[in-house]
Amino acid sequence: MPDQLYLLGNIVIMTAYAAIMVAIVVPVVRAGQLLTNKLAVATALIFFSCAVGHGMHALLSYRSILHGHGTSSASAWSAALWDAFTAVVGIYYWTLRRGYGVLLDKGAMYVEPGRQDRIDAAGERERLARAAAENHRATLAAVVEHTADAIIGSTPDGVITAWNAGAERLFGYPAGEAIGRHADVLTSGEGTTEQAELMARIRAGERSLSYEAQRVHKDGSPLEVAFTVAPIEDRAGTLIGISVVARDIAAAKEAAERQRAMQERTHQAQRMESLGKLAGGVAHDFNNLLAIIVNYTDFAAQQSQGDAAVRADLAHVRTAADRAINLTRQLLTFTRGDTIQPQDVDLNLAVAEVQTMLERTIGEHITLITVPSPQPLTVRADPGQVQQVLLNLALNARDAMPDGGTLVIEANTAELTGAEIDPQPRPATGRYARLLVSDTGEGMSPDVAAHVFEPFYTTKPRGQGTGLGLSTVYGILAEAGGSITLYSEAGVGTTFRVYLPLVTASGAAPSTAPRHDTPPRGDGRTVLVVEDEPALARVVTRILSNAGYHVMACANGEEALTADEQRPCDVLLTDVIMPGMSGRRLAECLHERRPGLPVLYMSGYSNGLLGTTHVLDEDIAFLEKPFTADQLLCKLHDVGTTRPDLDDAVHA
Repeated sequence: MPDQLYLLGNIVIMTAYAAIMVAIVVPVVRAGQLLTNKLAVATALIFFSCAVGHGMHALLSYRSILHGHGTSSASAWSAALWDAFTAVVGIYYWTLRRGYGVLLDKGAMYVEPGRQDRIDAAGERERLARAAAENHRATLAAVVEHTADAIIGSTPDGVITAWNAGAERLFGYPAGEAIGRHADVLTSGEGTTEQAELMARIRAGERSLSYEAQRVHKDGSPLEVAFTVAPIEDRAGTLIGISVVARDIAAAKEAAERQRAMQERTHQAQRMESLGKLAGGVAHDFNNLLAIIVNYTDFAAQQSQGDAAVRADLAHVRTAADRAINLTRQLLTFTRGDTIQPQDVDLNLAVAEVQTMLERTIGEHITLITVPSPQPLTVRADPGQVQQVLLNLALNARDAMPDGGTLVIEANTAELTGAEIDPQPRPATGRYARLLVSDTGEGMSPDVAAHVFEPFYTTKPRGQGTGLGLSTVYGILAEAGGSITLYSEAGVGTTFRVYLPLVTASGAAPSTAPRHDTPPRGDGRTVLVVEDEPALARVVTRILSNAGYHVMACANGEEALTADEQRPCDVLLTDVIMPGMSGRRLAECLHERRPGLPVLYMSGYSNGLLGTTHVLDEDIAFLEKPFTADQLLCKLHDVGTTRPDLDDAVHA
């Protein structure tokens, strides 16, 4: 019986060891490590030797049982030798195990040690890569979270899945309130339809969309937002979401609008300057012609005392000439070439005077309201030009209300900060006196309002307006250091705001030249007349000769110097702007000979005389073209008696 149990035990152990050996060898062979993985091969040999040993023991036991005798000495030696071999293999195995120290690790039996090092290195690299990727994701998440722009994620259907701090600041919703809601919460009306169409385009395959749209803040206020929308896809290219970057562009649009307005003001100023030069040149030449027309008309009227019909015709000519003179004066005012006499002006008094004039002329269908300032308003300006500004604006308002309405003229003060909309021209910051002229008339379209200060621009029918009223206002205010703004709505009305610098101390009152009821006679005094327009020179010569002056007429400065050498003059009457030598230079040359020689300047365009300030000093004798015979004789007499010193009076 023991032999049978011994046989059975060896067979079982042999089978187990063989199975273990196969379990070791098969993976090693499949991994291609049969010749390189020494540790695995040695382990397999151990179990192979054990299986063979127990198989031999089982065979010996079987033979003993079969023949009925004990184990022979030869069999005993075979078993002993095989056990010795098994022991050597076991020692070798334990040596390898002690050297590598990895046999008990998971999977180490099937991996050669060198390759295990490489696998460990690869694992470390993978771990480091994962750590770097995690750091990158954390950094990217921090950037997304703290960027000023709103970054939003949503499903392809528009349900919000991601919401950064920028989105919270822009739209007002905390992340907890926004995530899980549909993006329609940010829109209203047409914006909802537009947003749905854009998302449909992304789902249809468009890669990126950029657009501007209006959205709604949590508190209901509108937002101007620029969007960039792009799809989010997985590795297979399937759309899994939509990314949205949104930015508030209200401030940027406002800055762009300010830049556009500034450029428009610059272009407007350049356009007005060019038009001013053109108008000034036209006015200068036109005044010479008007001087001839007016004075020859007066000559003809004097010689037709007995013919009433002729005198009536000449009166019509003179009336037309006076209208032309007024028109030219407006041109010169617009170009800042007109002579002005600035002084301290009480705007409340100016408003009251204009009210008195308008009450007689504006019409019963217009309700006129004036609102003076509660405190005195004093500005430095020409009083006649202040009245002209108010009258031009008031009469324009009257024409804008053909069926009646209300006209309001108000005086007060205002602080200009530089943020005013489109002032013409742009004033310095500070405190100003302000005049408001408002009407309830037809109003203006933006296109009309953009051109109202240009000369000759008018919307009135032909023959009912010259287009110089508002350009004259512009010139007067620019001259006085002021400004004007316009606000108008078609069908509602118009308001002009006029700004003039305030003065705190009263200036000196302008000097007043003596007046003469009858023009004084010349009493044989010699006048050197220098005028490059021959027809006008003949008119001046005739006027002076008839008044008892001796006249020497010259066409330019060189002729005048020669004539004065031959016969010294008592008074110099010269044009300001002439070819070659100017009137200013001629006077300087004559003053080198006779420092006290009286000089009277005449010009149709005084810009060359008055210099950059365009203001006529008190001691300068100046006669504006066109002039009448009485004006010339009175002014020439005043110059001859006051004898001003040119060097102290004329400033370039």
